Amino acid sequence: MAMISDPAQYFRSLIPPRDEVLLELESEARAEGIPIVGPVVGELLYILARAIQAKAILELGAATGYSAIYLARGCQPQHGQVISLERDEGMAARARTNIAKAGLADLVKVRVGEALELMKKLAGPFDLIFMDIDKEEYLPALAHCHRLLKPGGLLIADNVGFAAADPFNQAIFADPCWRMVSLFCLLPAHSPEQDGLSIALKVA
Repeated sequence: MAMISDPAQYFRSLIPPRDEVLLELESEARAEGIPIVGPVVGELLYILARAIQAKAILELGAATGYSAIYLARGCQPQHGQVISLERDEGMAARARTNIAKAGLADLVKVRVGEALELMKKLAGPFDLIFMDIDKEEYLPALAHCHRLLKPGGLLIADNVGFAAADPFNQAIFADPCWRMVSLFCLLPAHSPEQDGLSIALKVA
């Protein structure tokens, strides 16, 4: 069976449509060098949140609120809630503004502080956790994610193609408490465009 010719260009043509708020955030990200998940991973977050009917979502790393908008829209039909943790006060303020522009201020609470410290104070349970903080913090955050996720909850980690994520990748791969898959793939408009995603189900 023949493969599609020039698959990278082909799949770049299938980027999901976005509204003006998201397009504006993408433009800002390009201009300012702000890493965002982009529309392909954003749409995946939305689909997963809808598929599991998530009502409680935790995001580690808000930046300007781009991914939080997708997550909030994914849990909106279930009248859900997103808690997004961001260590930079300026970014947190921008995230709140952008989330409000998207009409989602009632669904998303942005908290300022170091993610690992803030996680210690959370009780959960959460249906879904999206992790997009410094990659060196992924492994220390893993135990908190396990405690905070409900059985059957999803942990999604971005940028696991980065070398600094290797300790996390190895630990979650070897841990029987998780069923996980690591995907290295083309992610148009992601930062970077070729990167890894980890999707893990808490099974114990």
